[in-house]
Amino acid sequence: MSSIKIECVAKEGYRIGESPVWDEKESALLCVDITGRKVCRWSSVTKQVQAISVDAPVSSVALRKSGDYVITLGTRFAALKWKEQLVTTITHVDKDKPNNRFNDGKVDPAGRYFAGTMAEEIRPAVLERQQGSLYTLFSDLSVVKHFDQVDISNGLDWSLDHKTFFYIDSLSYSVDAFDYDLQTGTIGNRRSIYRLEKEESIPDGMCIDTEGKLWVACYDGGRVIRLDPETGKRLQTVKLPVDKTTSCCFGGKDYSEMYVTSASDGMDKEWLSRQPQAGGVFKITGLGVKGVPPYPFAG
Repeated sequence: MSSIKIECVAKEGYRIGESPVWDEKESALLCVDITGRKVCRWSSVTKQVQAISVDAPVSSVALRKSGDYVITLGTRFAALKWKEQLVTTITHVDKDKPNNRFNDGKVDPAGRYFAGTMAEEIRPAVLERQQGSLYTLFSDLSVVKHFDQVDISNGLDWSLDHKTFFYIDSLSYSVDAFDYDLQTGTIGNRRSIYRLEKEESIPDGMCIDTEGKLWVACYDGGRVIRLDPETGKRLQTVKLPVDKTTSCCFGGKDYSEMYVTSASDGMDKEWLSRQPQAGGVFKITGLGVKGVPPYPFAG
């Protein structure tokens, strides 16, 4: 094992930092602050963070093939032009549920944007249950709903052969797999591949490495865990200096660095004084594995 190093690269104190995505063109890490209502970009060159404020909770960001980005904003899929700081709505979901918002989202290998919803939280991880759904925004800007009755729609990714879709509904404390049809974007045959242990707490964001293993950020667990989706075994645990680890992605020149977002919402003064880096973005080096570059939205 090479020696693992953890460094806080963006000490922004995000309320709910989420959805880290590496933007190769910009040599930068994108992420969002959901309750802080901003989309952020940390440059690995200048080490500076730029942020664009938006008018609703913004829960995920993705690259777009035609340039710039797409985001999930409130219950909308929207386009974001970075230089112009311009947000335009693509389409609405959950119109009958004014208390809902999107949560995590990611683009599949064919360029479709998958994202799920949840009820607004009363406090962290406390909310009206089974109000969410999982959606896909297709490149023609049409939307399909896969299923509902979701508590907190969260981490998602695809196997290296694109035949399996991995998904987390946080309050099920499970990482699930579905059969996946890349041609059509349909999913089926849901099953649990890993159930979290008590100290791992709540499964949140997730990514895959080039060996086909999953990395899951554990909210309130202060760690990311590496899982083998074939055997259902946990292979590795990397602890971070903050409890509320929210999501992870690979990035850097050769995708050998892991970036982990975190949250500070729901922490009192005493807790924050013990964890001054809460809400920061962390870079982990020396894991000895690489990640898969993010796919851009094709629409």
